[in-house]
Amino acid sequence: MPTFEWNETPLGYFVTFRAFGTWLHGDERGSVDRNHNRYGTPRIPPNRQWHRYNERNRSRPSVKLGKRRRAVVLEAIRETCSKRNWVYQTANVRTNHVHAVVTAPFAKPETVRAALKANATRMLREAGCWLSGKSPWAGKGSVKSLWTEKDLCAAIAYVDEEQGEPLP
Repeated sequence: MPTFEWNETPLGYFVTFRAFGTWLHGDERGSVDRNHNRYGTPRIPPNRQWHRYNERNRSRPSVKLGKRRRAVVLEAIRETCSKRNWVYQTANVRTNHVHAVVTAPFAKPETVRAALKANATRMLREAGCWLSGKSPWAGKGSVKSLWTEKDLCAAIAYVDEEQGEPLP
């Protein structure tokens, strides 16, 4: 018989956000928008012509997270958690996106995502890794509420073990 866990607040949040311009509509991986962003629904199918159009018309070059930028972003996530009394569970900063699992009691999911992105941007600027006045991040991102221990553990395992080889 399955067990039931009741929580008024999630045990954590699984936060994902992308570097600007690294996953455009039409991409071979598919994409999402406000009309195709519900759990279990299919992505927008790939469309090479639409992808080329979006590449040509983006407002600036895509942002890549090199070794130094990744280190700064990871430190920013840890600092954000520390300053806000959130529990840093894990994070993985890749060349084009960031995953973090954070326990933030009583914080709204959008607040968690916004705080992580804002502090990462601030610290990138302070470290001299980001000189633009614009954000290095694509708009919004994703936040999944983790209501059970199983969900929390699965998100941590995904971030720690399923992102490919460690980056140099």
